[in-house]
Amino acid sequence: MSVPVLTFFNNKGGVSKTSLVFHLAWMFAEMGKRVVAIDLDPQANLTSAFLDEDVLEALWDGGGARQSGGTIYGCIQPLTKVGDILAPATQTIRPGLHLVPGDLALAGFEDQLSRAWTDAMGSDQNQLYRPFRLLTAFWQVAQMAATQHDADLILADVGPNLGAINRSALIASDHVVIPMAADLFSLQGLRNLGPTLRSWRGDWHKRLSNWESPDFELPLGDMHPVGYILMQHMERLSRPVKAYKNWVDRIPVTYLESVLGQVSSASVKPKTDHCLGQLRHYRSLIPMAQELRKPIFHLTSADGAIGSHSQAVRDAGTDFKVLANQIKYLTRPL
Repeated sequence: MSVPVLTFFNNKGGVSKTSLVFHLAWMFAEMGKRVVAIDLDPQANLTSAFLDEDVLEALWDGGGARQSGGTIYGCIQPLTKVGDILAPATQTIRPGLHLVPGDLALAGFEDQLSRAWTDAMGSDQNQLYRPFRLLTAFWQVAQMAATQHDADLILADVGPNLGAINRSALIASDHVVIPMAADLFSLQGLRNLGPTLRSWRGDWHKRLSNWESPDFELPLGDMHPVGYILMQHMERLSRPVKAYKNWVDRIPVTYLESVLGQVSSASVKPKTDHCLGQLRHYRSLIPMAQELRKPIFHLTSADGAIGSHSQAVRDAGTDFKVLANQIKYLTRPL
């Protein structure tokens, strides 16, 4: 049985998606879950949040670390030639939390995934092994890492686009969480994202049925939308409350119609709007935590979290624990 993959995705950038994955990975681990985080964004921001520059340089210098499966691209690079997927050499962040590092070189994998998507619908059953191996490479690596560490769940971070890399990341996903900001751009992004998810899901199921006798296990590509998380940015403080509320109130109906494909004829009540939670902006605590490569809720007075900051640190711990429990409940049996 495969380990469930939870992907955080929005084709609109600037919604604190990577920070969200980082903090939830830590929180799930603190709650006793065994977690694998996998960085499928070619910008590798999640990896740089977890690892310091010396480690990153060793992973990305093109030497032995990458060639030994030290990054996601290192694991799948043999597929671009004549080899097969390498088992990942994960980074242990803390007991119960492990990372499959991202790689800037991953961007070069886009064209091969695009070709494989077309080839997977070929009529010759003997020619389907390679395109399916390419298309499911992210899922295969994630499952290998989960097996290594007896993981309970896999958290995936992806880039803000609708390209072939993200399509392969999403067909590897059991559940999808959508981070959002309360603005026009996020609302429009939601309108683009929902139909794309449904299209990718349907097209993947067609490809699954095309390969009559698969030679290896394949992901189902359910991409079940769990809900959205509203990120409150600093800009919210300088904008009229009425304008902010206007965008917040429009998100539930847009989510229902665009993501779930349901027709809504009336306003959606808050309890049914699929909002998993609203996370405040922690202001100066964010750069403080980023510099130290630790979650906000681990900051101490020695780190500079004094005075009102100490209360904000405690609030952050509460906020992320509540959010993690909500996600855990909605994605049972995690």
